[in-house]
Amino acid sequence: MQQPDSQAASDYRVWRRRLYLMLEPTARQAPGLSITNRCIAGLILLATILTLLETEPVVRALAPSFFMTAEAALAMAFLVEYVGRVIAAGEDPRYRGWAGRLRFMASPWAIIDLLAILPFFLTMGAVNAFALRLLKLIRLLRLARLGRFSNAIGDLYRAVRGRRYELTVSLMVAGLLLVLTSSVIYVLEASHQPEAFGSIPRALWWSVATLTTVGYGDVTPVTPGGQVFAGLTAIVGIGMIAMPTGILAAAFSDAMQKRREQGEEHDND
Repeated sequence: MQQPDSQAASDYRVWRRRLYLMLEPTARQAPGLSITNRCIAGLILLATILTLLETEPVVRALAPSFFMTAEAALAMAFLVEYVGRVIAAGEDPRYRGWAGRLRFMASPWAIIDLLAILPFFLTMGAVNAFALRLLKLIRLLRLARLGRFSNAIGDLYRAVRGRRYELTVSLMVAGLLLVLTSSVIYVLEASHQPEAFGSIPRALWWSVATLTTVGYGDVTPVTPGGQVFAGLTAIVGIGMIAMPTGILAAAFSDAMQKRREQGEEHDND
């Protein structure tokens, strides 16, 4: 006859295994997310939308108590989820035992989970307005948690890592162009506009805005030579932006193609 303590331990392990399968996407054999994780993803999006709406004074004035009530409910839901993930982590051999649970709590995703719920519990008391707004911004980290549910995030990471050499070269070219263009425009415009172009660091702002094709227009050359050079810089900026964009697009396309091929092989098997 099985002892009560051993029966309770066995029931706990079964419950923990079910919890692990509900919360850990990599533990599922079936494709897609579990119903639990779909609900969590929905709550993350809802919490982010409420955070954005709350910053609008007109919307907040319509229902001043609604946002606090909704935030309290969401904070409790995410706290339950966080505790559940810490408990379920014991199913992973890396996180078994108390030391393993501490390692799990120190992992990047677990830290983001904790930072996402801390602001509510830290700002329930008297806090100055600036600190309150600053802490509430941390709630937007909830949206980042969706990355654990998306294979596309992993594909993007592998794509960037696979093309890190090309991206590094493009960043070096971009840095060289920034220094070069700011130096030239400094020579051409410094005597006419010392406030905007009186030094290379001052001219660097113009170079950033022009090379990225943003073109705020707050600082513009007035000399003929400066205007001609500004036009050339804007044209070069198109290529500078297109280079890393093309590298990332090609890498991401290759990663998605590999995923489709793997999916077809899995279906054939």
